Amino acid sequence: MDRQTISAIAHGDHPIAAPLADASVAGLLDRALPRGDERLLDLGCGEGTWLKRAARDRPALRAVGIDIDTATIDRSREVIAANGLDDQIALYAGDARDFAPSHPFDLVLCVGSTHAFGGLLPSLAAARAHLAPGGSVLIGEGFWEREPDARTLAAGFTADEYESLAVTVDRITADGWTPVHAHVSSLAEWDDYEWSWTGTLARWGLDNSAHPESAEALRAAREHRDAWLHGYRGTLGFVTLLLRA
Repeated sequence: MDRQTISAIAHGDHPIAAPLADASVAGLLDRALPRGDERLLDLGCGEGTWLKRAARDRPALRAVGIDIDTATIDRSREVIAANGLDDQIALYAGDARDFAPSHPFDLVLCVGSTHAFGGLLPSLAAARAHLAPGGSVLIGEGFWEREPDARTLAAGFTADEYESLAVTVDRITADGWTPVHAHVSSLAEWDDYEWSWTGTLARWGLDNSAHPESAEALRAAREHRDAWLHGYRGTLGFVTLLLRA
């Protein structure tokens, strides 16, 4: 079972691919989209969940999403059309690094997708290239709550993969950005995200025991759960920052 299939199944009960509760997502969108008629771009949009959440209560909003997973984009277009949002949201399949829209955007999103650009600062550079004057960026990134120990590193991380929250913000401000708001995910948000991720994947494996990849789904759920509980729980944090250039 490839990584994209695992992710698509696992996010079934937690469509925001980050440790953010529904209320946190709503609050971030309210701050980032104060007028309600903005142009919004999501770099690495996945199923377009952020875009659907943003458009649902803002009929004048226009949104664009780009993601490399063609199958996910195709499915998401059908869902968006079924919900009557296809006049507000346009999705494109392709590499976000090569995306060249015809107009700039008031808000550029990149939450949980900085790996697609090679890290935090390259992601901000990509976002800046699409930003209208006076626009904002909403970016989500991991950080070390404390120095990673051997158990965390054994879960597949490297010590230099993230920085502390203070150093992360220092890097952002040194790059010419001003934080105007931020949300640091709570441990409860992390726990809900991880239990949803691992539980949904495990349930799929149990409910589809005749499927040739059911055992792989159960194995992936178990390994991810063990890495979280015995490794990075309480060590890896997540911050979502609203930035102005």
